[in-house]
Amino acid sequence: MDMRRHDVSPEDQVRYLRRGDYARVTAADRPGVAQPVPERDVPAQPWGRIMLGAAILFALLLGTWEWHWRAFDVRPAYRNDSGLWAIQRRRIDAGEGNATVVIGSSRSFFDLQLDVWQKLDGERPIQLAFEGTTPLPFLEDLAADPNFTGRLIVGVAPQLFFSGFGFHKDAIAFYHKESPSQRVGQCLSMHLIEPFWAFDDDDYALATVLQRQPWWPERPGKPNSLHVRRLSESGPDRATHLWSKVADDPQYQALARSIWSQHLKPSPDDPPPDKVAKTRDEQIDRVVKAVATLRARGVKVLFVRPPSAGPYLASDDREFPRAQAWDVLLAKTGAPGIYFSDYPELSGFDPPEWSHLKLADARKFTAALHAIVVRDFWKPDPPK
Repeated sequence: MDMRRHDVSPEDQVRYLRRGDYARVTAADRPGVAQPVPERDVPAQPWGRIMLGAAILFALLLGTWEWHWRAFDVRPAYRNDSGLWAIQRRRIDAGEGNATVVIGSSRSFFDLQLDVWQKLDGERPIQLAFEGTTPLPFLEDLAADPNFTGRLIVGVAPQLFFSGFGFHKDAIAFYHKESPSQRVGQCLSMHLIEPFWAFDDDDYALATVLQRQPWWPERPGKPNSLHVRRLSESGPDRATHLWSKVADDPQYQALARSIWSQHLKPSPDDPPPDKVAKTRDEQIDRVVKAVATLRARGVKVLFVRPPSAGPYLASDDREFPRAQAWDVLLAKTGAPGIYFSDYPELSGFDPPEWSHLKLADARKFTAALHAIVVRDFWKPDPPK
């Protein structure tokens, strides 16, 4: 159906003379003449069997991937993403503004067990802590929300709290701007996918698995580093605990420790001490303002330093000594605090990978923490 030079007038030939004898004539060469539409017949195929075969292959591949990770002791759990966090954050604006709220980093997230606290306190806390993230943006967000008038536990992991590192701070913007379609997608995922599929985790995505394979060559001056692997399991209300594999599997525990070790040793890339001190002081000043706003509204604020051990504790103490960080934080905010090593009932634990407690110890820690809080800081509410 393509038109050649002999199909058009001599006048039109001049316009594309240099295009060659076999140049295809386009619509631009024939103003007012429609471009011919090529017609190609689709050959007859057994489309039903092809689709069935593709579906069977897909099911086999999916089932194999699921079987592989279940053999690795992975079990279905809820994805701890911004959508799940936003569901809990909305509770404050939906009538639970007087609740006990927990913010902080992974130690507050993994170590404080909501069911234990609920059994002792009568009410289940709202868990808004996020791993790998300073709680400061979340503290400021709550300070700006007049609906929050309850009690606030602020977890302090020194290397995150005083450095201002905010891996998950985008969750706040997501909560304020979450669209209806995103809410529907979150709901569908929580009811149709997450409770049933073990591989539905970023750590088991094919691209992630390939990226961490040892065969990749190192770039000069850029040695390959190990990314943090899965450490926890979460429920639908973000009740979270350390994954049992971290505590019970010596090989996986050693892997977790080796990953932490990459970041715990002094490095030439570390910022100079004066910059670290400046950032620390800036973070504390921001906390002071947020805490003052909260306390003026009647919110009770309590800082908690959860346990760490081994090289992680040594690194915490070296980079942010207690006298220069924790003590200054309490003095400037005027808020009380619980430092784990000040209480024998909080300091006798052995975190498997130096930073988080196994589930049995986390339950004991939560019970001991609640007892201290009620005894020394927050008296229980009168019966309603």
